Amino acid sequence: MALEDRELRGTAGPTPPAPGTAETALANIPVLPEDALILVSTRNLVLFPGTVLPITLGRQRSVVAAQTAMRLSRTVGLVLQRDPGIDDPIPVDLHRMGTEASLVRYLTSPDGGHHAICQGERRFRILDFLEGYPFLAARVERIPEVEVTTRDIEARLLNLRNQALEVLQLLPQTPAELVNAVQSVTSAAALADLIASFMDITPQEKQEVLETVDIERRLERVSEMLAYRIEVLQLSEQTKGKIDDRQREFLLREQMRTIQKELGEGEDAKAQEIAELTKKIAEAKMPSEVEEHVKRELARLDRMPEASGEYSMARTYLEWLTELPWSVESGKSIDIAEARRILDADHYGLTKIKRRILEYLAIQQLNPGGRSPILCFVGPPGVGKTSLGQSIAKATSRKFVRVSLGGVHDEAEIRGHRRTYIGALPGNIIQGIRRAGARDCVMMLDEIDKLGRGIQGDPSSALLEVLDPEQNSTFRDNYLGVPFDLSKVMFITTANVLDSVPGPLRDRMEVIDLPGYVEDEKFEIARRYLVDRQLKANGLTPDKAEINDQAMRAIIRDYTREAGVRQLEREIGAVLRSGAMRIAEGTAQHVRVEPEDLTEILGQPRFEGEVAMRTSIPGVATGLAWTPVGGDILFIEATRIPGNGQLILTGQLGEVMKESVQAALSLVKGRASGLGLDPGMFAKSDIHVHVPAGAIPKDGPSAGVAMFTALVSLLTNRTVRSDTAMTGEISLRGLVLPVGGIKEKVVAAARATLSTVILPARNRKDYEDVPEGARDALRFVWAERVEDVIEAALEPANQQTPVMADVADD
Repeated sequence: MALEDRELRGTAGPTPPAPGTAETALANIPVLPEDALILVSTRNLVLFPGTVLPITLGRQRSVVAAQTAMRLSRTVGLVLQRDPGIDDPIPVDLHRMGTEASLVRYLTSPDGGHHAICQGERRFRILDFLEGYPFLAARVERIPEVEVTTRDIEARLLNLRNQALEVLQLLPQTPAELVNAVQSVTSAAALADLIASFMDITPQEKQEVLETVDIERRLERVSEMLAYRIEVLQLSEQTKGKIDDRQREFLLREQMRTIQKELGEGEDAKAQEIAELTKKIAEAKMPSEVEEHVKRELARLDRMPEASGEYSMARTYLEWLTELPWSVESGKSIDIAEARRILDADHYGLTKIKRRILEYLAIQQLNPGGRSPILCFVGPPGVGKTSLGQSIAKATSRKFVRVSLGGVHDEAEIRGHRRTYIGALPGNIIQGIRRAGARDCVMMLDEIDKLGRGIQGDPSSALLEVLDPEQNSTFRDNYLGVPFDLSKVMFITTANVLDSVPGPLRDRMEVIDLPGYVEDEKFEIARRYLVDRQLKANGLTPDKAEINDQAMRAIIRDYTREAGVRQLEREIGAVLRSGAMRIAEGTAQHVRVEPEDLTEILGQPRFEGEVAMRTSIPGVATGLAWTPVGGDILFIEATRIPGNGQLILTGQLGEVMKESVQAALSLVKGRASGLGLDPGMFAKSDIHVHVPAGAIPKDGPSAGVAMFTALVSLLTNRTVRSDTAMTGEISLRGLVLPVGGIKEKVVAAARATLSTVILPARNRKDYEDVPEGARDALRFVWAERVEDVIEAALEPANQQTPVMADVADD
């Protein structure tokens, strides 16, 4: 172990005063504070407290620093550079801990070189650097060496001394002075620093020891370094040459194998594992290509030492391969009648979806080798998309597994991680199939519209192969590295909206819309499923608690307004919990909830029939809107005030909706004579159109009909029918143009207990998509022109003078 003694030479940065003019430079520099040190940066040298080392000063800044310290009789701070290749280091290039040293001697050689002998005194930590000096200087915190004597430290001290003596014995031509120094040092901190200074370790490792202030940890770290050097030197003695890490590990593994063999351990356990894996491979009935690959991996595992770190990774990989259902299927015959019974028992309505599932089962019965469909259920929250997937699995006698995709933004969550990473696993698709235990399971990919995208890749792109019947028969997970057949899996995806689903992914799925429920459907669902579920959840039975029909409809109408039934189930649970409390208290044996009891249990009704109240005055029309969670109704309010013909719009309207209002007003002005209006009134007054719920952004052209109706109602003083809602885009020619979201809007109208909806005549094709319950509850008016809308929407003209005309005459 060579003593580290010299600093590499280098060129300086800015030229400080020459050595011959050091006194002049000294006179011009600011006075150093008492807590400051003159710093000398070193490239590959670390000085420890209590040791003496010679250094060669090769940079002009270091020469000026040493000369200044000698003339001021001050100590210097030796600090190691982070990168030895930097010639002119700045503060960020230096470590923050160094050694304060006194300059024992300063010599100038005949060749012009500068040398100094430094004696380390104590550690210090740099607080901040000082500017204005021709050398590096900094305010520092001096760290005193506190000697602590405990049994643990005494034991570590003795062990460290013995290790150091053992190393010195293994080294050729060891100086006797060094052996005596090791034996004579009694301070634990001093011994650790002494040994670290003469050890053949890197400057960075020495810096690590220097920065270890805690004595116990410093002893432990130096002891670990010595143990490693002893092991290397002993191996060198045995092999008479260098032994790299791989050879050394192999030697230790062989020694461990010999010990295990003598103890009767290891070989039998490994042989048993290999035998179990061989049996699993035979039982898995893998494809020939995969089986050959697995057998090669098994042979490789057999050759590995059991204590090898790679052994456990290879064994885990083989376990994944052997536990996948390569050939396992449900194997049950398809009974169409039984499947129909299960679907009808689990879900009310949903006729189209049930028919599609039964069609698939019929095709599977006639053509067992056919591909499974990839269905996508789209609808607002709470309409039963996830539970429908479970019913499909039950009806088809298949295993069901659900994979949540909400918030997934890493492609590896779908395709798996490569085995080169520690802790790698297959993707969610392969993990789901393993959980199901059958390759023809029903796999629900929930919330596919909420997939994310990040720097780790695009999960939706990874799903393109999974959901493509032409490609998924050879799906290759990154972890498995072999193809797996997904063509037998029945994939079902769910989404609230399709807008965020990429087009290529949407093209691979058969989209089935699940509309929101109307009141009668909610009533039947509550009676058939929700009440029973909440009775069980609250520890009740039907003979102890019940909700009569009128109360159930009051809950639906007055306390919920949603497309699904989740809030309805929560309200039913709240009602039954109230009954459970009364029964538990002993105040009642049987609870029957009537409509008049709801106010006490659930509070005042949250929703009222505000349609009639809002439309009871001219200038208010009821429109229909589409939202990501289903349809809804909205109100268009218009009023007229004295002014100069301006149009005022409020309610956080988007650009398209603002243009719809402009078009509606222009259409009214163009038909003023036919409507019995004075064309001159528009120049004398301002029109203000407002859409309530101003905190919610609104946009789209489908409110054009409602805007036109509200303006006509305002200016003719005729109220809009309170039971009527409308939707449709208008043109300046008075045509009513088709719009989207008809099904959701009609369901919203039925849910709001309206009786008439006015729709564009060119949307007749969407009538078949409207649920039967909504069709039965509503009267449909198909409008070709705005005149059809006015005739169906407005109440008959009364005999009083229009209120707005009075305002215009002021």
